[in-house]
Amino acid sequence: MLEDQIKNFGLIGAAGYIAPRHMKAIKGTGNHLVAALDKFDSVGIIDSFFPEADFFVETERYDRHLDKLRRQGDRKIDYVSICSPNYLHDAHIRLALRNDADAICEKPLVLNPWNVDALQEIESETGRKIYNILQLRLHPSIVALKKKVEEGPADKIYDLDLTYITSRGHWYFMSWKGDVEKSGGVATNIGVHFFDMICHVFGKVKQNIVHVVEKNTASGYLETEKARVRWFLSLDSKYIPEKLLEQGQRTYRSINMEGEEIEFSGGFTDLHTEIYKKTLAGKGYGVEEARNSIEIVHFIRNTKAVGLTGDYHPVLKKFWP
Repeated sequence: MLEDQIKNFGLIGAAGYIAPRHMKAIKGTGNHLVAALDKFDSVGIIDSFFPEADFFVETERYDRHLDKLRRQGDRKIDYVSICSPNYLHDAHIRLALRNDADAICEKPLVLNPWNVDALQEIESETGRKIYNILQLRLHPSIVALKKKVEEGPADKIYDLDLTYITSRGHWYFMSWKGDVEKSGGVATNIGVHFFDMICHVFGKVKQNIVHVVEKNTASGYLETEKARVRWFLSLDSKYIPEKLLEQGQRTYRSINMEGEEIEFSGGFTDLHTEIYKKTLAGKGYGVEEARNSIEIVHFIRNTKAVGLTGDYHPVLKKFWP
């Protein structure tokens, strides 16, 4: 890559679980991480990618540093990658745009639908862009599924069971992730990219029914333009199929479409890099792309669960009274 094509990156949330994938993506696309921020200083992972990057633990000093770089011109930050807690995404996106940088933000982009409108206003005011990490759209199995649906009968409505169980310990509920006001709850924190994928492949939502919402589990029914989807999300390992649990498996992903299992348990590790390539090529997923999934999880979070009535997920039939 030519020197004048190399982009300078900032990163917010350097100590988080997902940050290394962003560092890898920045390096893998031939660009530089110039400055990182996190209130926690356990960020030695930076040395594996960008040991020369400046690091800050205070937002005010980080903001000041980005402003100085902008005024210097040649070291101006082009993009800020945002890996901070969900409830801070909105504020950190604004920080990026104020410093004349585009934002690349983890999902959920924001927690509430009206925040989407506000961010679009700020894009117009600043002339900068906001991009979302919607990596499931690039997973080979999902790409193939979308192609199959597009090439299938125009009037076909597909029946799906979506199951995602990712085991988490007691620490989870002591962190910001266990606070609904900060994370949006389990359906938002671990489910938003699955809901985005459903809309991406099967169209907009026509009906949204919530059967169960607890602190570690949520389940419901979505009807879209092209699908009827029973979904189940949980942080509790007891719902993992017994044979897999006995083998020590702690995560289970399944999409079953009319009796056919769609395999997508692997292939996740490099998807962030693919998203970065797409974004840097000017083809990233913008603010409006995030709207459908944010509306879905906002509704789930703010509606009353109806219990075991109607067409609900098979796991509920097995485990719920």
